Amino acid sequence: MMQSLQGKRALITGGSRGIGKATAIALAKEGVELGLIARSEKSFDSIRLELTDLGATFITAVADVSQEKEVRKAVKDIENKLGNLDILINNAGVGTNGTFQELPTTEWDKVLSTNVMGVVHVTKAVLPGMIEKNRGDIINISSMSGLKGTKGSSAYSASKFAVIGLSESLMQEVRTNNIRVSVLTPSLVETDLTRGKGSNSRNPDKYTQAEDLAEYIISQLKLEQRTFIKTAAQWGTNPF
Repeated sequence: MMQSLQGKRALITGGSRGIGKATAIALAKEGVELGLIARSEKSFDSIRLELTDLGATFITAVADVSQEKEVRKAVKDIENKLGNLDILINNAGVGTNGTFQELPTTEWDKVLSTNVMGVVHVTKAVLPGMIEKNRGDIINISSMSGLKGTKGSSAYSASKFAVIGLSESLMQEVRTNNIRVSVLTPSLVETDLTRGKGSNSRNPDKYTQAEDLAEYIISQLKLEQRTFIKTAAQWGTNPF
């Protein structure tokens, strides 16, 4: 029997578009109260309208996840209004392309500080509340690039490999607190950031959609608390 998500409280980073937005809408339909973090106030315009139409309870907060002080303030504001969180989805991330030799150090800093330290900052802010409740779910969004490096993606792949290692270690530390830590490694997901990339750019429906990943996340969260999926990869069936 699957557990209900009704009345739970979730925080999603990068929650204003793409995978974050799709997941927020899917969780709202399950009766989950939402805290959303994104880098700009303007980016929330669309999802605010959709969540309001659904009658969802939600709060938005502006923060750059690479900045610890901004993250702590945002999480505090969200928890002050919603209470301690039950679910954390670390989705915020940036990408970059360029050969190892050509990619400037500033780009490495941006990718690693967002994709890796962003997960660290947000999780550190949320985890004490979960430990206090002796229960929780943390889902970190990595990538197929975290399983296999490719030419021209050294910084992005390094960051996503790091998210997998971080998740594995954290999972081992907090299992005794009934906190489930999972990491997802999707292949290319059709979002604003990826649309038009790749050889299949004229047939975007062949790519996995953000809504598909959101449905998977819902199913995983509904598993009975005694069980969790540590790692999972999501692929397009026929993206050729």
